Amino acid sequence: MRTVILTMTFLLTLIQTFGQAEEPKLKISPLTDNFYIYTTYNTYEGSKIPANGMYVVTNEGVILFDTPWDTTQFQPLLDSIKLKHNKNVKICIATHWHSDRTEGLEYYKKQGIKTYTTKQTDELSKKNSKKRAEYLIEKDTIFNIEQYSFETYYPGQGHTEDNIVIWFDKEKILYGGCLIKGADAENLGYLGDGNVIEYETTLKNVQKKYPDPKYIIVSHHDWNNIKSLKHSIKLAKKIKRKNYR
Repeated sequence: MRTVILTMTFLLTLIQTFGQAEEPKLKISPLTDNFYIYTTYNTYEGSKIPANGMYVVTNEGVILFDTPWDTTQFQPLLDSIKLKHNKNVKICIATHWHSDRTEGLEYYKKQGIKTYTTKQTDELSKKNSKKRAEYLIEKDTIFNIEQYSFETYYPGQGHTEDNIVIWFDKEKILYGGCLIKGADAENLGYLGDGNVIEYETTLKNVQKKYPDPKYIIVSHHDWNNIKSLKHSIKLAKKIKRKNYR
């Protein structure tokens, strides 16, 4: 009897082990209408960290915001978008110079995709030997692409010197990148290239300029909670007080 129980336990363990599908390296989730959030993963300080980006399907092609952090997912993302929407990515805009935003810029440029960063991001990318875009945004800019309009906005230093956000006014979508942390975040994350003194002011600039977002997309946490910006301001205020002591 004991042998039978052990055998059944072993078989159940095998079924559970091989029956569980390996977690995908690329995840695509619908946001609203033609907006989608894509997630890839990488390891930071021994932990597997998600990296969210966004894309928008227009009449003629796809606008991509930031690039996959996982270098193996540059082409799978393009393939998935093509398979899902029968459209090609036409434009890619990165929101600051760190690798989790820019790593795929040169690869996408070679695929004929127009790649953009701000001039400030390009200078930092060059200084830190990161991937660079083909086209530069000189100042806060409104893009009108097919049926969609959005603007880039530089609110000040925070996560990095150059972090920008993206705003779709009609849809009330705020793409905050790494500047805004999730509503469940315990801290502001990596600040080695950040400005802890200016961070709170920078976030408040975003809040003042875009007071009524319907969606707020963040890079490394749950993007479904609209309280992420308010929570990030609290975290920034706390760390500012700590550094002023």
